[in-house]
This record gives sequence, structure tokens and C-alpha cells, in this order.
Amino acid sequence: MPIASTVASPAAVPVRPWYSHRWPWFLMIGPVFVLVGGGVAGSLALSRPDAMVVDDYYKQGKAINQDLRRDRAATALAIAFEASYDPGAGVLSGVVTSGGAPLPAPLHIYLAHPTQPGKDLQLLARPGSDGRFAVPVAKLEATHWQVVVEGARREWRVARSWSWPRESALAIHADAPTASAP
Repeated sequence: MPIASTVASPAAVPVRPWYSHRWPWFLMIGPVFVLVGGGVAGSLALSRPDAMVVDDYYKQGKAINQDLRRDRAATALAIAFEASYDPGAGVLSGVVTSGGAPLPAPLHIYLAHPTQPGKDLQLLARPGSDGRFAVPVAKLEATHWQVVVEGARREWRVARSWSWPRESALAIHADAPTASAP
């Protein structure tokens, strides 16, 4: 006596087209995201200028050597710069000294934004006879600033990073001079 089979023949099972199944789409979603992300990254790279690229590397190298001379000059003068920012008044105020004595000469203060050169600030401070100065600054963004302070004729320079408002005050002291060997 023959046993009846309950298995349907292959011709009886309807076959759906590939696009009606979810697994091909699930497997394709990763490469699609990669292509879209690559396109976005490529368009951003082509539409934005490279702010870090320097045209004249030799001139830049000479400037680094000049900066080192200015750092040594600041050390010889024992330059000390202390400042704080009052956001309510919009004023950067402080004192600059040379060897402990007030330095009444004008000075340049550069605040370099870490990622956006358009937000860099260049300030001219004119300290009084006591070495104290106050410079108006409209709004100082809360970020990690690179601060460079130099003499009006660029004869000396001190620099340091400053995370305002986490660090309420900024103090930059030139390195202690080293004793020269005879």
C-alpha cells in the first residue's frame, strides 16, 4: 500500500521575485551607507579650503627660528603676563611685568581659536605706568585658546594655551634663564 506524501511538489510553491524578500535589502543597506557617506565626505573635502596648508615652507621655517629668538629675549627680560576675562563687562584685564617691575610698553595679545581661524582675536594693549591694562573683548568663546603675547615691536614673545572659562585666570611666565658655562 503506497504511503501518501504530504510534501508539495516544487512547482506548487509560488516563487517571489528577489526584491520582495527582506534579506537582499538588509545586506545592501551597509554598502549604500558607505557610498552615501563617501559622497558627503568628498563633497565637504572639495568645497572647504584647507586652512592648515602653508604655501612657503622655507619662510615658515625661518619664522620658527625667529620665534625662538623672541622666546629667549622674553626669558632674558623675565617677562610675566597675567590676565583674566570678565564676561559681564566684556573686558580682558591684567598686568605685564619685566623682572618684577611693571612694563608700561604697548603689547600685542593674540588669541588663536583651535579650529576656526576666522574667530582668532588680535588685541593691542596699552598698559599704564603700573603695568596694568584693560582691553575690550566683545564675547570670548568658551574653548581652548592658544595665547601669544608679544612686544609692540615683536622683540619678545611668551605663549601658552588657555581653556577659558575652566581656567578663570591666565598666567604666562617666561622660562627661567639657564646659567651659561664659562
